[in-house]
Formats: sequence, structure tokens, C-alpha cells
Amino acid sequence: MPKDTSIRSVLIIGSGPIIIGQACEFDYSGSQAALSLKEEGIEVSIINSNPATIMTDKVIADHVYLRPLTVDAIEEILIERKIDAVLPTMGGQTALNLCKEAEERGVWEKHGVRVIGVDVAAIEKTENREAFKQLMIDIGVGVATSRIANSFLEGKEAAQEIGYPLVIRPSYTLGGSGGGFVHKKEEFDLALKRGLEASPTHEVLVEQAVLGWKEYELELLRDSNDNVIIICSIENFDPMGIHTGDSITVAPAMTLSDRCYQEMRNQAIKMMRAIGNFAGGCNVQFSVNPINDEIIAIEINPRVSRSSALASKATGYPIAKIASKLAIGYNLDEIENQITKTTSAYFEPSLDYVIVKIPRWNFDKFKGANMELGLQMKSVGEVMAIGRTFIEALQKACQSLEIGRAGLGADGKNVRSIDEIMYGLEHPSWNRLFLIKDAMAMGVPLESIRKVTRIDKWFLSQIQELVQLETELKRYTLNNVPKDFMLTLKQKGYSDIQIAHLLGNVTEDEVFERRRSLGIKRVYKMVDTCAAEFAAQTPYYYSTFEEENESIPSDRKKIIVLGSGPNRIGQGIEFDYSCVHGLLAAKESGFESIMINCNPETVSTDFNMADKLYFEPVFWEHVREIIDLEKPEGVIVQLGGQTALKMAEKLHENGIKIIGTSFNDMDVAEDRGRFSDLLKELDIPYPRYGVAENAEEAIVVANEVGYPVLVRPSYVLGGQGMSIVINDEDLEKAVVKLLGDLPGNRVLIDHFLDRAEETESDSICDGEDVHIIGLMEHIEPAGIHSGDSFAVLPPFSLSEKVINDMETYSKKIARALNVRGLLNIQFAVKDDKVYVIEANPRASRTVPFIAKAYDVPYINIAAKVMLGVAKLKDFTIERKLEGYAIKEPVFSYEKFPEVTKELGPEMKSTGESIRFIKDLEDPYFRKLYKDKSMYLSK
Repeated sequence: MPKDTSIRSVLIIGSGPIIIGQACEFDYSGSQAALSLKEEGIEVSIINSNPATIMTDKVIADHVYLRPLTVDAIEEILIERKIDAVLPTMGGQTALNLCKEAEERGVWEKHGVRVIGVDVAAIEKTENREAFKQLMIDIGVGVATSRIANSFLEGKEAAQEIGYPLVIRPSYTLGGSGGGFVHKKEEFDLALKRGLEASPTHEVLVEQAVLGWKEYELELLRDSNDNVIIICSIENFDPMGIHTGDSITVAPAMTLSDRCYQEMRNQAIKMMRAIGNFAGGCNVQFSVNPINDEIIAIEINPRVSRSSALASKATGYPIAKIASKLAIGYNLDEIENQITKTTSAYFEPSLDYVIVKIPRWNFDKFKGANMELGLQMKSVGEVMAIGRTFIEALQKACQSLEIGRAGLGADGKNVRSIDEIMYGLEHPSWNRLFLIKDAMAMGVPLESIRKVTRIDKWFLSQIQELVQLETELKRYTLNNVPKDFMLTLKQKGYSDIQIAHLLGNVTEDEVFERRRSLGIKRVYKMVDTCAAEFAAQTPYYYSTFEEENESIPSDRKKIIVLGSGPNRIGQGIEFDYSCVHGLLAAKESGFESIMINCNPETVSTDFNMADKLYFEPVFWEHVREIIDLEKPEGVIVQLGGQTALKMAEKLHENGIKIIGTSFNDMDVAEDRGRFSDLLKELDIPYPRYGVAENAEEAIVVANEVGYPVLVRPSYVLGGQGMSIVINDEDLEKAVVKLLGDLPGNRVLIDHFLDRAEETESDSICDGEDVHIIGLMEHIEPAGIHSGDSFAVLPPFSLSEKVINDMETYSKKIARALNVRGLLNIQFAVKDDKVYVIEANPRASRTVPFIAKAYDVPYINIAAKVMLGVAKLKDFTIERKLEGYAIKEPVFSYEKFPEVTKELGPEMKSTGESIRFIKDLEDPYFRKLYKDKSMYLSK
């Protein structure tokens, strides 16, 4: 059936600010869906309150509404834009819940708006635990023994009937919020209370716990002719008991028998057909008994999910794009396969490689948090790696994580305490994967590890093979490692720095040169969706060690953009937004744009975004060999946050051109000593400071600059390790801990300006002219990280003198640092005097916020300035803000109820929203301002 021509305008509901459990995978899905519908000549409107995403950018939709996600706001848009249909399946649980609420209030019927991509009835069937259970029983799909409870008494009765261990699953929540395991009777009352409170309908499912069973996911698409295809099978490395968002996952499934897989497919198709008559995407989760292959259904989500983004990047099949076309009437066989261009979308992907996803946590931001993993998702991001084998992909994923690991162990960071290792195996946390390897290296039998972790023996045997290879490698020196053995190591995912560590007394560069002399270098394979059965047209690559290289460099001038790696607190989607605009600017300027990144949730790793995508770790060895192959004009590092910036020194040392501000000038800004010397030359005030390498030096410095002092390490993002201390004793503890967490770092000690206001500026400099993008005034005082502060644009209470000083200092610093591109400066204001706290010559989290508030494509302008294809005078910049814009930080404390909510110099927020007010009399603003006054009077 061709597209439904009665649908001329569609509203896509976004997911709002990033929180734990609902991250930027929905930004990717929503962006892809919007572009897909625009291709069909449909007018696309988006409602989303998140300013940091590319989804809320003009390049994505015809009309973007940066509004709070409420039914009232949606209704206003329906009237204003004369919307024909709403697509709620791209915005996660937030969008589905809003869709359901609007249906209950009669909004869709009142305005003649169709819900496409899902039936509202399907949302109810899948989210209501009792309705889902009954439906599964009716269609003959197995489910765990369970009972619904709407009260404390009903819950107690259910537990008595089912027996322990059991699971509590609240209805209508995302990321497992409020859920958990109960192993014994004494734990039940508190867990039940938490579950009932977490559910918006005060309803929980009390269910038999299938601990130790294997967990799988299938991604499905269905069209209006009831054709269903399975896009991808995903297997959890971790067994049941850990939320799938916190599990290491592998695609395709590795340990699934063909008989069990076929039965799982049949059940998934039956489930999708049973929940409603709609065309779109679906995610189904199953559990399998490892003893007898018994299958039970865990849940079905009638929307794109976290796994949909992963499956899209894993297979090259654009699930959200195709799902949106199915929603407007197309059938699968009428849509072109985006990769081959010769087959249809009614063609199940086939993989000749392996995908591994590893989550990224930020427990270091939540001191005192319960770090044990369970049913409530706690990770803040994820990485994906592609390899020819599971173990190659696993090691590449470890290199992508940005936690200072060179791969899976073999880097000198192993745990040597057997008690600590065994406890970590039994109580899984962020490091269990590494502890498994450490246990094997210490001689713990594989079967003992399997019994404790319940991880499938096949996965464990793959890791054990690494231990055997490392033992063999230690027999050699660098010069006599046989070529075949060196090739084996590289095919097993070992980085040069791991091999250097294992050999001892050799450097990473020496290993690199040795293997290159043996003719061992990376080749690049195309992600083609069809195991090379049909020729692929899409330039989407991963590296491995074989003979044939499928990535043939063109003779065009090229620009490489380094991505931001996994999302984490302090480095979020705003950097991916910046990278996407960097790619677009490079294309518009006539360059071939090349992306290197490893985050499956992001728009930058959509194979349609760059001219060429390398889905690789943003890890020196990988970046180096891509640069060797492509020979770009230069590399952009200032758009990808700290991940990309950390590569600048290596690029500089190897003579590779950095596009924009030079490494030396960026280093002046990062090095507190050099930067303060610069401020002194420029006659710009700054807090007294000192640098120390140990606790004794720190105490001397602190007494010189005067307490209270702000203690922090050099070269970090998101306020990592920062603290404010008021005496020698607290300072000594802070410095010892900081140097223990970040060995080899130096400690910066600044006099802390107590009860000062914090402000900041963002600007663009082309080497001559400086354009102030925006000046912001924070609601919270200095001492609370800027990412956790409410920021108001433009300033609302600063004197004319302070504003003039901020502008003057911004321009002086931009020129003195020879900035080419973006510059963010943070100030403290006390007694009408402006002090510079720090300067960052790179993209900041506030630039997307300012760009959306003023409706100016600032990143695109900055990127063209960096590329040297334009000067600031070439642009006509017109701002459109009436009133004020407020950046609102958003937190995910409900995942860590045991953690203090007090804010400080270390950033804790996971995302942000934008809110517009017309004037300072707005009631919302008056309350914020009152809170600020209370802060400053303390």
C-alpha cells in the first residue's frame, strides 16, 4: 500500500531531558523519523524541551517547539499547525505516557488527530502488567508466575503465594525505576513500598524471579499488511537479574540454539500481532532457562527503545526511519534498503561480524551510592564496538569506555585481592567484566566463576583464552614475537599499549612500528546488512586485521571530526549536537566529512550524517590508523568534549593538523599556571591560586591563598574530583583521595570566592573579530558546578559595568589565546568585581542552549570559522529571543535514593530543559530568584 496522502502534517513527541534510563537514543530515533517524514513531503513538527539535542534543531524538522512536555502544550500545537497525525513512538516512555493521557482527555478525537505507529490500546496492554500477563496466557506464550498488587496487603499475599526469591516490577515506569529483587522475607516490605510509590498507578507486579536464566531481545518491524521482520537478535552477556540497559549485550545472539531461536521468533511475531493492529517498530524481551531452553516473555515495548538504536547501528538497518514510513502507510516491500539501494526493506539483515555494547556508569559522581547492579538501570551511557569475533569486539568496547583502560585488562590496572574479586563476581557492578579476567589470571577455575556469575560458559571461555595468550606472550621479547602470533593478538583485540605492557620495557610506539614492519595493519570492512550477499553503497566501516581493505580513500579534501564517545555526567549529548554541525559545515564547505565515534545512541553515528563513518573507539591507536589511511586536511577536536580534546596532544606530537585553536593555545587554557600568568599579563582579575603535587605542598599553597579553597585536578571535565575545603585537615584528605583516584595528576588550589555570583560567556573568534554568542547569569552561586546551575540568558540583575567587563575580558582572552572557533569562560562576580575562573576554547554545554534560545546556528558558524572558509563578518546574525531563556538542570536521583542531593563543584545533573519567560515577573522565575537570594544570604 502506498503512503496515506491524507497525512500532510505530523507531530513527533520527543523524550525531554536526558535522564538515567531515557537517554539520547530517542534523540537519534526522533531525528531520523523527522527526516524520513520530510522526505515524503510531510510537514513535521516536534515538541521537546531538550535544547542540547540535534532533534530540536531547524535542520531536522519544519517546526520545533521547545516547550514543556504536557498535554496542554501539545494541544496548542495541534491547533496552530493543523496536525493530521501524531507519532509518539520515538520519544520513549515520556511520549507514550503523554499519548495515553491525551487519549484519556479526548484530545486526539477532539482535534481529529490520528495516532500512528502504535495503537493507544497497545500501550495499555504492554504497560499494564496484569493485562500483559493475561494476553500472553491467552496467546500461549509463557510468562513467569506472578500476581498484581495495588496495595500493601495484596503485595504481601502475592509474596506468600509465589515464594522467594521474587521480583517487584512497577507499572508504567522506565529504566526499571522502583523495581528490584527480594531474596528474603525481611527485605520485602521496603521493596514493595518503593515499587508502589514509583508506579503512577500505584500498581506492581510481584513475580517469580528467574535469576540466572539467559536474557535475549528481538527488534521487530511490522507493516499494515501484517508482514513482520526480525531486524536483530541481541543476547545479554549478563544473566537475568541485571537490567538490560546495564548489561553487556552482544549481537547477533551467540549461545542460542537454532530451535530455540526459531521458537523465540515465532513467539515475538505472535506477541506483536496480539497487542494491536498498527504498523511500526517493537522490542521484545525474553528469558530462557539454560537447562531446558524453556522460553518466557519478559515484556514488549511498542515503540523504539534503547535497543532499537543499538540494533540500527549494529545492522545498518535504520529502524526509526523505516518505522516512520510504515506508520504513514508504506509496506516493507515498497521501501528501498538504505544500504544496498537494490533490495527492499523487507529483507532481514544478516551479520558477518559481531557487535558488543558495554554500558558506561558514573558512580564516582554519586558518593555513597549503591553500586550493585539490579533491576533498576543505573548506567548513563554506552559504547558499541564491531569486530570479526566476539573477543575482538569486546576488547574494542573496553577501549571505547573512557575509563582509562587499554582493553580487557593487560594494562596494569588489575585487582589483586582475591576477596575483592570474588565479592565483585557475586555482587555485580561496573567492573565485573574486568574482575572476571582478573579472577582467571589468578587461577580461579572457569566453573567456579560460572557458578557465581551464572554467565554462559561460552563467554567465559572466550575471556579465558586471553589469559592463555598473555601467558604465552611473556615468553617473547618485542623483536622475536612471531608474525603469526602478533597477528593473533591483534585479531583478539589487543591494543599496542596492552602488548607493550605485557612485554615490559617497550613503548606503544615501538609495538606499533614492530607490527607495521611485519605487515600487520588494520583494514576496514563495510557494514552492509547482508553479509556481502549484495553490494553495499553506504560508507560505514569498522576495523579488523585481515587482508582486504574495503575503505578506499577518495582524492577529495577531507576533514575528520572526533566524536565524544559514551555519554556520561559532564559530557552529554550537547557535544554530539556540536559534532553533527561540524560534519554538516564541512560538507557545506566542500570537504569530505569523516566521523569517528563509538556511541550507538547518537545522531553523529548515523551512517547518513557524514560522508564516511568509522564506528571505532576514540582511542589513539584507532584514530591514528584512520588518519594514516585517509590523510585528512586536519582533525576537529574542539566539538567532541574532553574525549576529543585529550587526543589533541597526540595529534600535535605526530604533526597532524588540528583544525581551529592550536594545541598549545588550548593547553594554555587547561594549564592553570600558564593561564593565570596570561590573565596577569592582560590585567584581568582571577582568584589567588597555587599548584601542588602532594598533600604537604597543598597545605602550604592553601595557607598562602587563604581558606576556603577549591581543590581540583587539572585536565578534567564535569567538575570531576572537585571539592571546597575550609581547613588543613579536610584539604589533606581531599588531596590524598584525588591523587589516589587520578595518579600522576597535579592538584589546583584556588581561593574560593564565597557568596559570589557565577556567570559565563560563550563566544566565537576568527583570529581577528570576536562575537559574543551569549552572556548568562546563574541562579545558584559560585561553588555549584555550572552544569548543575539554572542559567538565565541574557543576564537579569548584573550591572552595566559587570556586563561590560565580561564582554571585554572575553574578547581579550579570545585574542590572547588565538582562538579559532568557540570559547567558553566562567566568571565569579563579587562586590561588582568580575573574576575569571576558567576558560575553555571548545564547544560547551551551553552553546546549544544559546543557539536554540536565540535561533542562530552558532555551531555551524563556529565550524566554518574553524575550517578557515569564512570570517565572522561574512555572517549576518539576527537574534530572536523575546524575554529570557532559562537552562534547567535535570537530575536522576531516584536511581540513587541513598545519595545526598546537595550540589557542589562536581557536576551531578544528567540532562537539561529549556524554558522561556516573557519577563522577570513570571511566577516560575520569581521562585527561582527567591531561592537564589536564600543561597547568597547563607
